[in-house]
Amino acid sequence: MPTITQLEYLVAVDRTRHFGRAAKECHVSQPALSAQIQKLEEELGVIVFDRKKKPVLPTPEGERILELARSVLREHAKLVHLSQAEGDEPTGEFKLGIIPTLAPYVLPLFVDGFAKSYPAVDLHIDELKTEEIILALREDRIDAGILATPLGEKGLRERTLFYEPFYAYCSVGHPLLKKKKLREDDLEPHGLWLLQDGHCLRNQVINFCSANTQTQTYDNVHFESGNLETLRYLVHNGEGYTLLPHLMVIQLPKREREKVVRPFIRPVPTREVSLVFRRDLFKSRIQRALFDCIRERVPEGLFDKESANLQVLDIETAA
Repeated sequence: MPTITQLEYLVAVDRTRHFGRAAKECHVSQPALSAQIQKLEEELGVIVFDRKKKPVLPTPEGERILELARSVLREHAKLVHLSQAEGDEPTGEFKLGIIPTLAPYVLPLFVDGFAKSYPAVDLHIDELKTEEIILALREDRIDAGILATPLGEKGLRERTLFYEPFYAYCSVGHPLLKKKKLREDDLEPHGLWLLQDGHCLRNQVINFCSANTQTQTYDNVHFESGNLETLRYLVHNGEGYTLLPHLMVIQLPKREREKVVRPFIRPVPTREVSLVFRRDLFKSRIQRALFDCIRERVPEGLFDKESANLQVLDIETAA
């Protein structure tokens, strides 16, 4: 009879496609992990992984075993959670993913309050890109994610937390600063600083600015960043412009905002931010508590898309 540990080892190898990395992830030695998987294969009479392939890949029979293993582990996790969830207060472990362009500005809003309000919840937070969050949700490695939506992913549910407008952040003396408010057609690809590939905010900016790619501000400088603060400093101390989200902009000094930040006319380019989770999430009490805790602490004015006349930008670039 397969054990929960053996099934966890199987799923870890499939996820990492490497026995050594899977062993490290499971906090065991590689020989110990390999021995348990081999023992399970012998008991089932099935070779789960083709060890000759690099990276390691599951066999056709192994794919079916892995699908069943994930299902068993999911039901086991539900059983453990139900056995711990006594009383009315949320309790247990909850793993949360959040994209890098939200983490520095959203986490400080709620982490302290949530930790104090729900001491029985063991909250684990990982900073991940959008595609990593989606994959982690499907593989049950996290319980929920905070990211830009809509995703339109089958099997995932989205609960909108807030709508966050974008602003143009310009270098001193930039032509855009001559206007009090900007239109979409005021923006040009030349001089636009972007995040590197893999960030949904990059795609949103490209869609809004009708830019296929970043046009270099400097002909001899080629730079990619995964950090909004880095883009801000590049613009602040050099040339060009970028688009920054509301929660970042309101933290800037007032004088800096007045000098180099410009809003957009309506409909205002905006990103929709949601709490995303599997439709069969069984930790619903923790999810609801987390959702409410964040909503209570988001600045006013970021909830009503219609009255504020906001234009939610697509997170996927056009083909």
